[in-house]
Amino acid sequence: MKTSVHTLIGRIPAIPGLVLLAFLAGCATHEQDAGHDGDIKAKIAVPVEVAVAGTGTLSVERTYSATLEGQEQANIVPKISERVAKVHVQVGATVPAERLIVSLDKSGATSQYYQAEASFRNAGKSLERMKSLYAEGAVSLQTLDGAQTAYDVAQANFIGARSMVELITPIGGVVTAVNVAIGDLTSPGIPLATVARIDRMKAIFNLNEADVASLAIGQKLSITSEARPDLTVQGTIVQISRSADVRSRSFEVKAMFANTPDRWFRPGMFAKVRTRIASGAGTLIVPNVAVQTDGVTSKVFVIAGGRAYQRVVETGMSDGERTVILKGLSPADTVATVGIANVRDSSYVVVSQQTGAR
Repeated sequence: MKTSVHTLIGRIPAIPGLVLLAFLAGCATHEQDAGHDGDIKAKIAVPVEVAVAGTGTLSVERTYSATLEGQEQANIVPKISERVAKVHVQVGATVPAERLIVSLDKSGATSQYYQAEASFRNAGKSLERMKSLYAEGAVSLQTLDGAQTAYDVAQANFIGARSMVELITPIGGVVTAVNVAIGDLTSPGIPLATVARIDRMKAIFNLNEADVASLAIGQKLSITSEARPDLTVQGTIVQISRSADVRSRSFEVKAMFANTPDRWFRPGMFAKVRTRIASGAGTLIVPNVAVQTDGVTSKVFVIAGGRAYQRVVETGMSDGERTVILKGLSPADTVATVGIANVRDSSYVVVSQQTGAR
């Protein structure tokens, strides 16, 4: 409690008048300055509402866009540019492994098929002659070995040339796409057909770094298609990429699910994947309105001692109302939620209402 000037006068012993007047003037000035500072702080203090950072678990449902593939899937891709001579399958056909799918023009300028075939046959005849001569003792073992080597090389060249124009499937399954017709000119690397096992399917989707830590292999999710929103199947996460794509900064996730009995889901379809993600127990949580971000840096105003102090934080997942704080805050810190637009770092504030993070 402050002591008034009149009270002090009563307590001061008799002193010279001039000294007394100086003393009284100083006391009056001190009282006026103190009152003036208080008035200034009251005038510049910004009214804010605050909330106390709390701990808990945040759970939210996420929806991602996914692309579907067969459990096993092979794209039939040419290595050379040649005309299509024949397409041996139709979409929907079931084919075994090593089945011929597309034949290209064997006489084309880039195929080298007939040249390799002629060399292979000639090497085979030479080898047979060398074997007969060696049996009669007319040639050495070294000569026979040379003929055998030439035959093996010619055979490998022929097999390679044939694989360029006779495109087969490495797996058995259903032909899900045929992208060419007879007479089309192929381009290296562009799929001509697709064969897949579609009794089980893969849903492939991407998510950001804030969500990827909340998923785990074996986690359940639901898959549906916009073409048939009434049809929903359950799947399981089987793979989560350990590194982000350098361009999109997102992580690839793969989930497996059993196709419907009529195999309605097909490779190449788009689907919606829904799953529930949750933060760990004891996660620090604040209201969304407390967090300010410019798209790169997130900040909050921490209230302490009647002032607001700006603090950089690292945020995690959000459910639309609350945000997880990974770094930058401590439990029980008080943050401004309403009135932030008028607050600057170290501004004086007056708290009008306080709530919990809930």
